[in-house]
Amino acid sequence: MTITRRAALALPATLLAAPLAAPRIARAQGTAITVHYAQPYIYKNSYDAILEAFSKVEPGITVNFVTTPNYEEGAQLILRQAATNQLPDLSYQGFNRLRVFAERGIAQDLAPLLARDGDPAKLGYTPSLLELARFGGIQSGLAYAASNPVTYYNAELVKRAGGDPENFPRDWNGVLDLAARIDRLGDGTEGMWFTWNGDDWMFSALLFGHGGRMLNADETDVGFGGPEGLAALTLLDRMVKQGGMPNMTAAAARQAFAAGKVGMLFQTTALVRGTLASVGENFTLRTTGMPVIDADTGRLPTGGAAGMLTAKDPARREAAWKFLRFSTGPVGQALMVRNTGYLPCNQIAIDDPQHLGAFYRENPLFLPAVRQLLVSIPWYAFPGSNSVRVTQTMVDNLARIVEQRATPQEVQADMVAEVRRLLPRKS
Repeated sequence: MTITRRAALALPATLLAAPLAAPRIARAQGTAITVHYAQPYIYKNSYDAILEAFSKVEPGITVNFVTTPNYEEGAQLILRQAATNQLPDLSYQGFNRLRVFAERGIAQDLAPLLARDGDPAKLGYTPSLLELARFGGIQSGLAYAASNPVTYYNAELVKRAGGDPENFPRDWNGVLDLAARIDRLGDGTEGMWFTWNGDDWMFSALLFGHGGRMLNADETDVGFGGPEGLAALTLLDRMVKQGGMPNMTAAAARQAFAAGKVGMLFQTTALVRGTLASVGENFTLRTTGMPVIDADTGRLPTGGAAGMLTAKDPARREAAWKFLRFSTGPVGQALMVRNTGYLPCNQIAIDDPQHLGAFYRENPLFLPAVRQLLVSIPWYAFPGSNSVRVTQTMVDNLARIVEQRATPQEVQADMVAEVRRLLPRKS
């Protein structure tokens, strides 16, 4: 992507280039809108900061937030509310859920509004950034936050286990060997934890890392039924057997890591800010890239969220558009990055020194994700009305490996059959 390639190859010079382009924001008096977003444990501080700044620019617009614990529940909420005509005015959805809303006509096409405001690229919306939220032949959203999976590790535990915190392993064999040594330190210390539950995003990191894909090219059948899919599932199995990965919830794993009881944690870069705060002075926190298995074809998924417009009332629609534009504009994106760990989705925010130019130089924990964007591809969006069920099916099957109730071969066969039944039929 343009954003990532420039930023990754030329830091910090790229971060000092472009002039600020101020968004055109017109006044609207006395309008109240409802805005939905997921994962408040990650996003709340960023949305609160953006709302405070937005209210100074648009004092006549009142924003009421509605939240859901995760993207999946957020998608289900909007689908239910669409059926009862109770939609919010604006909803920030995971990239992989925009497709279903575009195909069902729930997400509105933002291309006419963008064209009305001027040249999108001059407002920071480069073609690659717009592509992140383009589904169903329309501009179904504007990207708000982007991420990829990174490695968090406890420098002291790595050193105690005989590793070098300055030279963390670059391949999974080395990672698992180090995790096993950390696991053997005793005193309740666990070697590692990989975010396997919640959705299919981190599994796709293992699958894409092996050069695999979710579905075949024409989306008529599963794409993880071959050697790449089996290799990804086998690697998850090795994390348990060799790396000492316990069966914990994501919240429990993060708490244990912050307490210094887990050597390494594999999760989204979005949690850098929160993890840093949780760790405090307990140990030296380090981050690095996540190993990509195949050097030539291996990729990582781009996670994150985009805002989609659903308001039908003209006044609320205009107000919701202004909030969406502000949140994805340079000021909003700088606030989002500083309050999370996500990557910005506005080129001006990246390039202009008054926004994020100095931030990345002064905050090295955020840099691995920027550098990894050279090998990042979009988070895959399953077609059809069963996309949420597909995700849950995959998570349920991954649980069988983590709980050691089934082999990778058994899980692959079952997951292929179950997901295949949920795919839309092609005529």
